[in-house]
Amino acid sequence: MTQVHVPVSVPYDVEIGPGLLSGLGDKVNALCPKASRFLVVTDDTVGPLWAQKALDSLAAAGLAAAVYTLPHGEASKTAASLIDILNFAAAEHLTRSDAFLALGGGMVGDLTGLAAATYMRGVAYIQIPTTLLAAVDSSVGGKTAVDLPAGKNLMGAFWQPRHVLCDTDTLSTLPDADFTSGCAEVIKTAVLFDEELFEELSRDGKAFDRESLIARCVAWKRDIVAEDERDTGRRALLNLGHTLGHAVEAESGFALSHGQCVAIGMATVCRAAAKGGLCVSDVPEKVDAVLEKFGLPIRTDIPLDRLMERMLSDKKRAGATVSVIVPEAIGRCAIRPMDRAALQDLMKAGL
Repeated sequence: MTQVHVPVSVPYDVEIGPGLLSGLGDKVNALCPKASRFLVVTDDTVGPLWAQKALDSLAAAGLAAAVYTLPHGEASKTAASLIDILNFAAAEHLTRSDAFLALGGGMVGDLTGLAAATYMRGVAYIQIPTTLLAAVDSSVGGKTAVDLPAGKNLMGAFWQPRHVLCDTDTLSTLPDADFTSGCAEVIKTAVLFDEELFEELSRDGKAFDRESLIARCVAWKRDIVAEDERDTGRRALLNLGHTLGHAVEAESGFALSHGQCVAIGMATVCRAAAKGGLCVSDVPEKVDAVLEKFGLPIRTDIPLDRLMERMLSDKKRAGATVSVIVPEAIGRCAIRPMDRAALQDLMKAGL
């Protein structure tokens, strides 16, 4: 087991390793000693696979729990789902000293975190990521959200988890397409911060040790979040590929996964940066090659005018500008605020 400490306003640990779900009851007993009841939020894919194991561990520790199950997929990440969870928690008589447990991928984690942030003005919650994407990225850092019709994650709050319990055994039931989607966030981390990791991924592909790789990605995110918890500065770097990626995701009707869309966003901005003389000339070729090695897409045929409207509704917009993360070299990226014209020119060059 590997542990990464996250030193933010409410510090917590990320535990990574096999078999950790069997110790969930003892863990939450220690973390939430005043809690008498827990709400496990999951989806209809993860629930049948792992919810009973979580419930058995809680019961063995003498803890009572209720389960709320969502339909899987981004379409469930809505304000309506948020209200349903809150109503369910109230009907189950959870109190301010009780806690929520997010058992699932990024959608479940984001939604459960926002429910915890708003239920009775804030209760504790624990992230139990069951996808690679959630393990390396969304479960850490305290960003919680739901989507609005205008765009992704436009309604949310910063609410740090009390703990992150990443049982790598849960990845064994992950479909290959979902595992591949998570690899996009791993590649993103390498492009942002870690040239050595990028070279390892380029050479070895998916043949990596899951525990050590997750811990490595979490440690990079830990450093950024600790420096900029409220996302007012360098934390924006973590949005590499996301400005265009979120637009592609929405315009595809979520037919493409988040990881696939981030891959398209990364590849596009790398091509654009090279054409504009903003990055080392071989970056696009290297990024395209590693994305394709992992089976991830690098282009979209969605028209730019449709994507522009989505990008201008992105939560990273501030006034008349959108912050775009532009690679300068593998392992080094910059934050560049752009107005509509500059953003359109950049994306046109990359698409």
